[in-house]
Amino acid sequence: MSLDFRLIRTEKDYARALKRVEKLFEKNVKEGSAESSELDLLLLLVHDYESMHHAILPPDPIEAIRFRMDQMELKPKDLEKYLGPSGRVSEVLNGKRNLTLAMIRKLHKGLNIPAETLIMPSKTATQKRSTRASARQSEGPFRAVRHR
Repeated sequence: MSLDFRLIRTEKDYARALKRVEKLFEKNVKEGSAESSELDLLLLLVHDYESMHHAILPPDPIEAIRFRMDQMELKPKDLEKYLGPSGRVSEVLNGKRNLTLAMIRKLHKGLNIPAETLIMPSKTATQKRSTRASARQSEGPFRAVRHR
């Protein structure tokens, strides 16, 4: 039996490969058989295609905190032991303040949120800062002038 393998380049190729993988799984192929080798190769090809075209981005740190709060039925007040006073909790949750290393460590240890997620730049905070910066720029050169 001659196997014809090609790189997965299109969604059509990807769908075809997934269909074949499913059939091979259903057959419960024997280890060391030609079909087992085919399955191994297809899984590598599928993984390669998915990592390039269907990559899962890490979650936003603030969204990860909110998700964990929802899971554990926590209120913003419950985050004070991780983030500090209520004002700071509010600033973090509203994207006005970045997480510090100490906050990241406490959240990781106390709420079991992956540190890799918490160290990522927050899209929420970045969007708010860029919106404020754009507003300041649109005020033009007269933004600092006070009217008497």
